[in-house]
Amino acid sequence: MSGGKAMALLYMSPHGDGATWRRLLAAEMPALDFRVHPDGGAAGEIEAVLVWQRPPLALEAFPNLKLVQSLGAGIDHLVGPPCRIPAGVALARIVDPAMTAQMAEWCLMAMLNHLRRWRDYRCLHRRRQWRTLPVPLPGETAIAVLGLGEMGGHLARLLVAMGYRVRGWSRSARSIPGAACFHGRQRLHEALQGCDAVVCLLPLTPQTAGVLDARAFARLKPGSLVVNAARGAHVVEEDLVAALDAGQLGAAVLDVQQEEPMGPRHPFWFHPKIATFPHVAALTVPATAAPQIAENYRRVRAGLAPLNMVDLARGY
Repeated sequence: MSGGKAMALLYMSPHGDGATWRRLLAAEMPALDFRVHPDGGAAGEIEAVLVWQRPPLALEAFPNLKLVQSLGAGIDHLVGPPCRIPAGVALARIVDPAMTAQMAEWCLMAMLNHLRRWRDYRCLHRRRQWRTLPVPLPGETAIAVLGLGEMGGHLARLLVAMGYRVRGWSRSARSIPGAACFHGRQRLHEALQGCDAVVCLLPLTPQTAGVLDARAFARLKPGSLVVNAARGAHVVEEDLVAALDAGQLGAAVLDVQQEEPMGPRHPFWFHPKIATFPHVAALTVPATAAPQIAENYRRVRAGLAPLNMVDLARGY
């Protein structure tokens, strides 16, 4: 209770199943007043909102709001215009081992299919040709991981364990045993130099938008792979197509695009070296995320900071 009034948590996501979240959160907080937009009741009774993408109502509409909980790992959709987090309201994101495992699995799928020449072997199969193609050993293969947070750090450690030569890059200093780590925009191209593949798992901020551009692609080994599972705006799309056409890049696997879904005439649909996915690399698992959300609601009601709180000044 707050000020003697009934207070509630409002689910405002057009994607997902409000009934599922209601059931899972009720198991964590039996007395929870859980509401689903547009049946939110009085705006003054809402203490927390669960959102994915831009919420259908301006957050300033809720005078007693304490918590904005993103239903995913990303929050860029909640901090840029026209959306605004009101002063004094905490913004939290999901950090969940289930999502981290999904992301690593998807990135490994993208990389290994390319490095072990899956597409070439499928072509040989259709031609009924029995041939062995050369593939590099892990110790001969350099992979750059951009972003060394929860997901990127986990992927980098897995790649080190598999014997790859791993280079990690982040905005601030990080350390991954067995990996060469770089930080600061001025050392990005040094991290990419001569790599066979680059995987982008960066948060999207004004400083990281367009990080994969023509200059970055030129640093990679000819015929290299670009994997983007972060945000579409990290890639300069025209530069990507040009690098693929010129042979500087061998392939691109993209779980995210600048326009989602892409328009029917978008060049990515037609390019033979591009594989796209509909933003599915790491999906939120309600059963494993619900305890974290319930804990965050308890914490902000008690005047404490939520878990995985976003630093709005940094944008992640």
